[in-house]
Amino acid sequence: MVRSTKDVWSLLTSITTIIIVVQTVLYEIKRISEQFIPKQVRERILWIVNSLVNIGFGVTTLSIDEFDDYLGNEIYKASATYLSTIITPSSCQNLKVFMNTNFKRTTKGSEKNMMSLTLENGEKIRDVFNGSIVVVWEFIATTSTSPLKNGSSKSIVNRTFKLSFKKKYLENVVGVGGYLSYVLEKAKAINEERKVVQLFYKLHDDYHYTDGNPWLGIDFDHPSTFQTLAMDEGVKEELILDLERFLDRKEFYKSVGKAWKRGYLLYGPPGTGKSSLIAAMANYLKFDIYDLQLSTIRKDSNLRNLLLSTSNRSILVVEDIDCSTTTNSDQRLCMQPTNYYSRNYNDKNELTLSGLLNFIDGLWSNCGDERIIVFTTNHKERLDPALLRPGRMDMHINMSYCTYSAFKTLALNYLHIQNHYLFQQIQNKINQVNVTPAEVAEELMRTHHDDVDQALQRLLLTLNSKPTSSSSNN
Repeated sequence: MVRSTKDVWSLLTSITTIIIVVQTVLYEIKRISEQFIPKQVRERILWIVNSLVNIGFGVTTLSIDEFDDYLGNEIYKASATYLSTIITPSSCQNLKVFMNTNFKRTTKGSEKNMMSLTLENGEKIRDVFNGSIVVVWEFIATTSTSPLKNGSSKSIVNRTFKLSFKKKYLENVVGVGGYLSYVLEKAKAINEERKVVQLFYKLHDDYHYTDGNPWLGIDFDHPSTFQTLAMDEGVKEELILDLERFLDRKEFYKSVGKAWKRGYLLYGPPGTGKSSLIAAMANYLKFDIYDLQLSTIRKDSNLRNLLLSTSNRSILVVEDIDCSTTTNSDQRLCMQPTNYYSRNYNDKNELTLSGLLNFIDGLWSNCGDERIIVFTTNHKERLDPALLRPGRMDMHINMSYCTYSAFKTLALNYLHIQNHYLFQQIQNKINQVNVTPAEVAEELMRTHHDDVDQALQRLLLTLNSKPTSSSSNN
């Protein structure tokens, strides 16, 4: 039976009316819920409803949290990196734009706007793996409060990625060579391309107990390289070879049962370039730096949690280790008793040398890969012998007073010359006195680089004014 035009219009009118009524009801429900139901409760209800719907359609959802206790989740970091490359304005409605305002320096030294797109809270994006496996990413951010020691509270943002897909594809997503493995590999390649060395420093203790990560990082914009570093050329070449050998021996470390880490002790007078050497190592390896100030740490358990929060492919730096003191004791770490593995040392409410050593070569030393540990000191003779044992500080590097080879590097850096008639006099004198590379650099900077003669003559005057040293700098 064919419906008349009047009947069709009547049906369409009824459907339209129903749609308008439903929209009105939903709008009112949304308005009332926003007015009377807290945001966290609304988000939880929505999540439960979505979960029930997913169950009905055979959908599995994985949660990828940003932090697990104090430990950062590498899969979360990789997911965020990967998603930043597939998010486009046309793929999502609500996006956030992020830009690192600290620096805009890339690995090649050129400047660009470090802007990227991220998902807004509750936003979803679709991805396809192997041509047929559809996955849906959703970003969820919830806020909670945590009490502080002073009686106040602090807001914490808990960030999670929800990854949904058909249940039959579970092995294709989480299995070896699956989607998550693909995301990790892509993120690693992206990070290598984007890599800008970061310098991390410890936040206040209150942040340590409330946020997932106790470190705050900024881009490390230090120009020091091995090419510009003024130090003995033989020692420099030996160090570079040692670093390259360390990077290439992952399987070797595993086969001999050792943690994949390397320790370096830099010792020498102030102004000999210890900090510049650390910067050159970081720039050469593209490793992040964690600046560990032991005087700000109260006890061993704090130190352990702090060190567990460092990332792989990083350099942990403790400068002036001989001057580091504990919070609850005025004793120097290097002067403490050497009963490092006493059964009750952990019961003390203080930072101990044994706690630090346990992370360097004890059970906790295996919690991470490609770690470099650097200690610096102006007075090697003051250090506790336990710090100098083989397996802790693998290579001891003497940052000596300025040698002739180091001077030639400085002359090239500051004066852009490789030879000069005054070089022979400078070589004879620099091997007889104690002068630091920092002092030599300061003299070379005092005149314009075009006036080479004046700069070198000023340096000779400075060298001649110094007493003859009992040891040679050859």
